[in-house]
Amino acid sequence: MSNRRHFLQTLAGGAAGWSLTAAGFAAAAADPLTVTHLSDELLLIQGAGANVVALSQPEGVLLVDGGDAEHSAALLKAISEATGGRRVVTAFNTHWHWPHTGSNETLRKAGVRIIAQENTRLWLTEPVNEQWEHRVYPARPKALPTDTFYKGVQKLSFGKATVEYGYLPQAHTDGDIYVYFRDANVLVAGDVVAVGHYPILDYSTGGWSLGMANATKQLLDVVDDKVRIVPGSGPLQTKADLAAEHDMLATLHEDLWQLMRKGMGVEDMIAAGATRKFDDKWGNSDLFIANAYQGLYGHVRELRGIV
Repeated sequence: MSNRRHFLQTLAGGAAGWSLTAAGFAAAAADPLTVTHLSDELLLIQGAGANVVALSQPEGVLLVDGGDAEHSAALLKAISEATGGRRVVTAFNTHWHWPHTGSNETLRKAGVRIIAQENTRLWLTEPVNEQWEHRVYPARPKALPTDTFYKGVQKLSFGKATVEYGYLPQAHTDGDIYVYFRDANVLVAGDVVAVGHYPILDYSTGGWSLGMANATKQLLDVVDDKVRIVPGSGPLQTKADLAAEHDMLATLHEDLWQLMRKGMGVEDMIAAGATRKFDDKWGNSDLFIANAYQGLYGHVRELRGIV
């Protein structure tokens, strides 16, 4: 019970300043929005609460993520202006978090097809108790994806482009997907790829350290050395950046698990400097350790350990 109390105390402190509806995953959203051409047809829009990618084709626009609700109107206006008045007809949600699904209500009302993994839809159907934030997010029945899938890799033809998308199980959440524009060699990875901070392991909705390590390895197997990776927030990343994140996650998953087996709690791990060798690159690790601990605790049986 001592370890559990330590965990809750550390979590309360570590979650301060982090929010799914604001700047928890990066710096505060810029204003106004910025639009960058990744290719003639592919746009990156930043400043809407999360990175958004738009593919423009004669029949309309395909969107990956929709920013937060506060920026939704400005985002959709910017996309229309940048594409000569074309409207969004298809959209993807990389996971359920509000900075990525904030345009869903507007898009659904306009008849847009919204594609996501099934667990993303389920989390939007009910209140979500994000224990690490000490916050309950209400259900959003008018924001539900219209089309969902369960597993594997899928392909979608959109205009002249073929869009590949696939499931990343139990990573940042249990509903993460990637979207790969192979022709432009651009991978949209959502919050599975973190920049400038340790990734969030949202154990409240199925994320954990081994799932994140496996997800980053899965992405490494999809792309080549010239890929441009769009993270959930922050600047474009390279395959080398992705490999560094994978190495960190794989190493810390094993390190923290071994410390847990020795009876260490969250405060013990922090005091021991469990992540010290990665902190120069990834920053403060208190929340990462707290969430990793809870994720490990939830997977004790499959890890075949004794706590």
